[in-house]
Amino acid sequence: MRIAFDVSPLSHPRTGIGNYILGSLAGLVEAAGDGHEIVAFAPTSLRGRRAIPEALAGLPVDRRLRVLPFSHRFRMAWSRRGRPPVERFLGAVDVVHFSDWMYPPQAGGVRATTIHDLVPLRFPEWVTARTAEMHGEKYENARTTCDVVFVNSEFTAGDVVELLGIPRERIVVARPGLARGFTPAGKRTDLGAPYVLGVGTLEPRKNLARLVPAARLLDGGPLLALAGGEGWGAQPELAGANVRALGFVADAELPGLYRGADVFVYPSLFEGFGIPIIEAMACGTPVVASAHPSLDEAAGDAAVRVDPEDPAAIAAGIVEAIERRDELVARGLEHAAGFRWRSVGEALLRGYEEARARRV
Repeated sequence: MRIAFDVSPLSHPRTGIGNYILGSLAGLVEAAGDGHEIVAFAPTSLRGRRAIPEALAGLPVDRRLRVLPFSHRFRMAWSRRGRPPVERFLGAVDVVHFSDWMYPPQAGGVRATTIHDLVPLRFPEWVTARTAEMHGEKYENARTTCDVVFVNSEFTAGDVVELLGIPRERIVVARPGLARGFTPAGKRTDLGAPYVLGVGTLEPRKNLARLVPAARLLDGGPLLALAGGEGWGAQPELAGANVRALGFVADAELPGLYRGADVFVYPSLFEGFGIPIIEAMACGTPVVASAHPSLDEAAGDAAVRVDPEDPAAIAAGIVEAIERRDELVARGLEHAAGFRWRSVGEALLRGYEEARARRV
């Protein structure tokens, strides 16, 4: 098969979705071997023309990368118009796998996408108006045109069936993997004091409004270090002796931050999966995670689960994780070992091939 794989989100600093796209592509390249050709394509801005090749450095797919100098406005207009097909830019393809940012027209072959979560439908108040509009249109296009829809968890699969009405047989679960750097061995970041770590873009559903008060309930407790780029929505006051905002942290620096933390805490109100949970576990750090069912697959039985709406419960969970450190580290390492990007690549190929068979 000749597979066109949209990597447009890699034109921006990578967070969860960008990391999933990059890992999926790496896994697809590994699983495909010499039996399939993969063309990464990205209708993006001039800035993206520089950023995307850097993100893909080291992948064999680089030699076949097509970066199309299209603005965000052009991408959306291209999707809505339904012409011209991507084949005009890429040549004949057997599969088009598009991302969150657009739904490009195609002339033939299998049509695929990935849905990471349905936050814009479940909780539109948690996203910007532009995000809600863009994703809403993409979801509707996926519902009506895609032969196969990939999701990152069984929880998201259930949401897609319930909210979009896509039949379960058209959905394939491809749980995320871990980059090689997320291991217990290696540099440990020193922030000058013991610290509890939180990771995530500063946005409402990451629940800083309760995490920060929880940290302040810890009597003489550790520093709360928050790694995450600027987001949107109301934020708690981060200034204070026991809170330190680190800003956006590049992927290369994250493993050291995880290793250096006494505990990693992830009290998110809703996720598609929750990749930072398994990253922390893979680095040998005990985890406190929200009890919301959207994080069940990431947490397994290897995390302390807490009510995300109760700061006192979050604080108690942090204390418990410190006390159970050895047990939780061992469980976490075992749990995280089951997540590999090659498995995602194998799931993608299987989904494409099954969809192609259904079209015959």
